[in-house]
Amino acid sequence: MNGQGPIFWIFIAAMLVSAALKWSLAALNIGHLRKNAGRVPEGFEGEIDAGTLSRMSRYTAENSRFSSLESLFGSGLILAAVLSGLFPRLSARIDAAGLHPVASGLVFFGIVGIAGALLDIPFEAYRTFRIERKYGFSTITAKIWTADLLKGFLVSAVLLVLLLTPLLFLIRYSDLWWLFSWAFIIAFQILALWLYPVVIAPLFNKYEPVRDESLREEIIALSRKGGIHVEGVYQVDAAKRSRHSNAYFTGLGRTKRIVLFDTLLASHSGAEILAVLAHEIGHWTRKHVLKQIAYFSAVSLLLFFLASLLLRQPALYRDFGFGGTVPYAGLLLIGLLLQPLAFFLTPAGAAVSRKYEVQADDESVRLLGGPEPLISALKRLAKDNLANLHPHPLFAGFYYSHPPLAGRIARLRLHSPGT
Repeated sequence: MNGQGPIFWIFIAAMLVSAALKWSLAALNIGHLRKNAGRVPEGFEGEIDAGTLSRMSRYTAENSRFSSLESLFGSGLILAAVLSGLFPRLSARIDAAGLHPVASGLVFFGIVGIAGALLDIPFEAYRTFRIERKYGFSTITAKIWTADLLKGFLVSAVLLVLLLTPLLFLIRYSDLWWLFSWAFIIAFQILALWLYPVVIAPLFNKYEPVRDESLREEIIALSRKGGIHVEGVYQVDAAKRSRHSNAYFTGLGRTKRIVLFDTLLASHSGAEILAVLAHEIGHWTRKHVLKQIAYFSAVSLLLFFLASLLLRQPALYRDFGFGGTVPYAGLLLIGLLLQPLAFFLTPAGAAVSRKYEVQADDESVRLLGGPEPLISALKRLAKDNLANLHPHPLFAGFYYSHPPLAGRIARLRLHSPGT
């Protein structure tokens, strides 16, 4: 392609550096895991035996290597598309059809999105039917997996149209498009959080009230103690897809609810389940969700403003081989430029998330009157999900949204009587 300029070469350098850093961090983590593969961390004695620890190490290493390969493949595809001038040629063909600019943008993003989704299918299939099944997690059938794939594609397509259509119209017809678009995105996000539990989630799983009446009453009482009113306590049929276990809060306002995986209900005691939920309640009582929404709002406003400046720069299009200003293509180019930038900012976001997790742990201890139920739950979750008990400090500092388990449990033990 012709016309490469500074923006182009900055992007290429950032992509190469981020890819190399991802690969190096993964290799460092696997090496650290191998070095400590035979050592049961302090606090896990009696809970994790040598056989389980070996499976944990193998599962982590295999997942990590495969994720590195997937990431490298994705970065390579993006670089190949940019270096070959694929996006300018695609834009020129679409524009030659004489469509309205908004329709052209939707077609452009539709083609790019479909191509990305199709290329991702082999990786998802291998992870689900090879790695996850090898370690006893995946229970999904090919029929359910295919149905999930098609439903996920349709949901993504609808969301893409709903988001992009107003955005492309505003870019074309308003100089303040960035401000109106920002307001629309924030409103859309809040609406999606409200609708997700009652519209989107039921497309994939069956939700029903928790069958254990006494557990449900204990959960509601715990929620009230934490100052949270929930509309219901539900269990979801996660076991037909995976043996991984989890619990979470979802929804806003009148759709706020607690959801428990049926795998969690089957493998954990009532006290452990309450401890996990007390931790989730802690996120609400510390207003972490609201803080995250506020943070997203502030960052997205800045990004929309910067995007409005970049979209008017001829150099953006010229450096990537476009013959003129094509706003919808400019949005894609800005997204590509932000991708490596977001990666380099990952440690900052992870550090904030770890801080929130520590605060939620403290709330769990406060609500339950001690740390033992949460410690027991974390140990069981680690064992059941084959978590990495020996992450390299640099890898954990860069990526981990939760504190490493051994250190997390050691900190919780400080709350125990006599410590």
